[in-house]
Amino acid sequence: MDTANVCWPNSLWAAVTPPGPDLPELIGADEADVVVIGAGFTGLSTALHLREAGVDVAIVEAMEPGWGASGRNNGQVIPTLSRPDPQDIVARHGAAGERFVGLLRDSASTLFDLARRYGIEAEQEQCGWVQPVHSPGRIKIAERRVRQWSKFGAPVELLSPGQVREMLGSDAWFGGFWNRSGGHINPLALSRGLACALLDKAAKIYARSPVVGFERRNDRWRVKTANGEISGRALVVATNAYSGEFSKSLAPDVAHEVMPVLSWQMATQPLSDNVRKTIIPGRQAMSDTHGELYFARYDARNRLVTGGAVIGPGNKPARLKARVTERLQRLWPQIGEVSFDYIWNGYIGMTTDFLPRVHRLGPDAYGWTGCNGRAVALSIALGNELSKAVRGVSESDLALPFTQAVPIPAHGLLRKLAPLMLLVYRRRDAREMV
Repeated sequence: MDTANVCWPNSLWAAVTPPGPDLPELIGADEADVVVIGAGFTGLSTALHLREAGVDVAIVEAMEPGWGASGRNNGQVIPTLSRPDPQDIVARHGAAGERFVGLLRDSASTLFDLARRYGIEAEQEQCGWVQPVHSPGRIKIAERRVRQWSKFGAPVELLSPGQVREMLGSDAWFGGFWNRSGGHINPLALSRGLACALLDKAAKIYARSPVVGFERRNDRWRVKTANGEISGRALVVATNAYSGEFSKSLAPDVAHEVMPVLSWQMATQPLSDNVRKTIIPGRQAMSDTHGELYFARYDARNRLVTGGAVIGPGNKPARLKARVTERLQRLWPQIGEVSFDYIWNGYIGMTTDFLPRVHRLGPDAYGWTGCNGRAVALSIALGNELSKAVRGVSESDLALPFTQAVPIPAHGLLRKLAPLMLLVYRRRDAREMV
């Protein structure tokens, strides 16, 4: 893996979060009832819910808990998918889709409740998530989402232009969609807090132990690393967008059904109190209807944490800083001079239809991928469902819309071309919806 391209030495979360627990590598042979591959949100949540049920579990992680997407994202806790709405999900998956919609509806509260239950300090603020619309025609998106999510009991509200102006401190938007259960966290702190909670419950976590493959032998799953092997009755693969980054033989069909795309995050210097009170004064998480997303939230030190996308050669951090500075000053003229102290990146796993993929990988083996930029709340909630699956809960009681893994044709070529989709999004963003 080219870790130089996906690193976090200038991540805000890495700079402000206390170190995680000291964890051993997997050397030699071990066993557990359930083996989980990956110590991101899904793997940690799965293992923690298993330990709550008294199940023996071990996690095998390629780097450290939260090193991948779970510790690199913007930290917005959003209880929806990026594009599909409840009607789309139910049309695709039927009764399982209805249960999955319920899981999504409650996913933000599931995360905040879990952090509260274990006393995890992750700068969490359940202050709501707002999706403002960036052109008058796109109010149809907000109206549709409010209508559909209201049917499933979600705490949502349609916002007028005036309400959005008051909520965000900007005239840039034309109304929007608000979900009161959302919010934001420090994602790396949450990852490390979950890891500590697991250790307190006598779970095993092996770090710096990239899995090179797994197989079913003698009614056990054998998970292999360079220096060890661990077996289990059941298996959960929780590697998402990083599934093909350390080993090409780790669930290749799953790795090739998502497109790993770099997402850039950045954090300003702390805003003054006077300015902060005029920009998202209620501290909600915000991401709007642009395909080239405009998004922002505060951290605990009143830094505005935002980001963007960039393609082509040259100094990408410098180009991104200039572009996002112009954007922030256009959205919020009162912000004045903008200076970024941190800029970092990580992969998100995109699917062709923006729906996640949940799979049975064999007897008592499960996995999922395809966060599409909505993994924070979703991963924690899915971890609970995956823990139920390996404990034998009936499929009819699971909020897991199972599908077969279908790799994207010419995956390697398309991965190189994927950043060019930004040009398509910009063109679509400039057109009005009619």
